[in-house]
Amino acid sequence: MSDLVFYTNPQSRGLISHWMLEEVAEPYETVWLEYKTSMKSPEYLAINPMGKVPALTHLGSVITEAAAICTYLAAIFPEKNLMPARENPKLADYYRWMFFAAGPFEMAVTTHAHKWPVTEENSESLGFGSYAETIDTIELAIATGPYICGEQFTAADVYVGMHLDFGMQFGNIAKRDSFEEYVSRLRLRPAHQRANQICEERTESVNH
Repeated sequence: MSDLVFYTNPQSRGLISHWMLEEVAEPYETVWLEYKTSMKSPEYLAINPMGKVPALTHLGSVITEAAAICTYLAAIFPEKNLMPARENPKLADYYRWMFFAAGPFEMAVTTHAHKWPVTEENSESLGFGSYAETIDTIELAIATGPYICGEQFTAADVYVGMHLDFGMQFGNIAKRDSFEEYVSRLRLRPAHQRANQICEERTESVNH
């Protein structure tokens, strides 16, 4: 058994972490789970009590949440250069945008998609303020390009890029030239393509 065991569903946000695992290119075992059945089994709930994917175990430790998995993998495999070095000023951008995307950005897009009311009165108590401000702000993350940390591709691009890709695909984020150019650049990465292919093949095998 591999030191890395990945729990996911091919049609889930697990694709974010799957892409990251392919970028790391270390051996990992995939455990495919199904909604409402194996994802809620006692065996899996012992790993993630939320009964959600993705989850990753590494040498007995459990990591959940896609942003945490991406950050963790970049940290434990520093030789892969998927995060800036400690002395690199771009490390600030890396942490800033990774967790902006995991917090305010994701919440703003979710609120917008479900049409939950955001008023001038309650926006001050929301971490993202307003949807429009959040979308404008995430554009700053990719403004200096070609990646969030300049010339270096990092785990932050995996997380931010996939959320932008998902959001535009499902119509929850308006397409902007900068967003489409950034996502198109990321889709060319071999690891991105491998992760998508693995998930597509799994989906086809289950459906047939």
